[in-house]
Amino acid sequence: MTVVTPVDPVALTADLIRCASVTPVEGGALQLLQGVLEGAGFACTRVDRGGVANLFARWGAKGANKAFGFNGHTDVVPVGDVAAWTHDPFGAEVVDGWMYGRGATDMKSGVAAFAAAAVDFVQATPPDGAVILAITGDEEGDAVDGSVALLDWMAANGERMTHCLVGEPTCPNEMGEMMKIGRRGSMTCYITALGVQGHSAYPHRAKNPMSALVKLLTRLEAQPLDAGTAHFDASTMAITTIDCGNPANNVIPAKGTATVNIRFNDAHSGASLTTWLQDHATAVQAETGVEIALRVSISGESFLTPPGEFSALVARAVQAETGRVPDYSTSGGTSDARFVKDHCPVVEFGLVGKTMHQVDERVEVAQIHALKAIYARVLRDYFA
Repeated sequence: MTVVTPVDPVALTADLIRCASVTPVEGGALQLLQGVLEGAGFACTRVDRGGVANLFARWGAKGANKAFGFNGHTDVVPVGDVAAWTHDPFGAEVVDGWMYGRGATDMKSGVAAFAAAAVDFVQATPPDGAVILAITGDEEGDAVDGSVALLDWMAANGERMTHCLVGEPTCPNEMGEMMKIGRRGSMTCYITALGVQGHSAYPHRAKNPMSALVKLLTRLEAQPLDAGTAHFDASTMAITTIDCGNPANNVIPAKGTATVNIRFNDAHSGASLTTWLQDHATAVQAETGVEIALRVSISGESFLTPPGEFSALVARAVQAETGRVPDYSTSGGTSDARFVKDHCPVVEFGLVGKTMHQVDERVEVAQIHALKAIYARVLRDYFA
């Protein structure tokens, strides 16, 4: 029987936190992981693109009939005001059972947990198939040259995952309470209204772009986008800024801008919502004579991995290790699962995410061990 010294996911998390990998800086995090994985027999390839570092690692044969994949990221958001932290944001200090540091929750602990589980698994019980880790350094940034670059490279090189688990934090309050089987789409619309400048005492001689913006935004908010669907809450739209840069109170400006962000379910697509926005803008332009231009940025479409054997397998592993049956959810923001879903079926499960992106971001040490145990059980059950 092969005797394997288990990889300590807590020590690996600490080592990763000490890598100052503020997106898109690699900071040594992927180099560290590559060393750990190559030492366990993984074939590793750096898939860098556009100044972003990414790592592809595979144990087992290329093109295997069963190839389980993990996806995650080692880049982190900036620390903000360092003086506001009670512990070094890159120190990985453990106090009262909690490890502090940027990325402790989102998501260096998740990467450490699935890397540790994968290394132990392939060495102790080599599976009939492949285990793949696709780790990016661009999830917190523009996400153009991160997981997308990895998936592009995989397609070009005949690499494929049959199923993928993304290790993002998914639990709101308690370990094991929620997993993600889909995500809402996200899009931002930048609105520019061009009118005619004039004196505020003679508004009939001007065309006020701010009045047109208010009219348009009122129309957009007049009715809910929908009432929700079978697996999704209702879509939402939020006005995030209105501005004209006008310092004078007696001048009607010539130009105004506004921005709205929409999080949408599977009743819509980015294209259908773009048409909806444009139709309202065209109507307001006709009513006011103010020229309205839209620029739309779609960061991800909504998607759903229908509940089935894969999601049930993950849920059973979570329940076995935590005693909780996780809810299937599509809530929250976007993740790189929005890219992976075009490659293979994907679900997400990870830690409690209450402190992610905050000052004094931290993770309970016991949760890191629990997460590794869950991922290890998923691997065993998948290849059983």
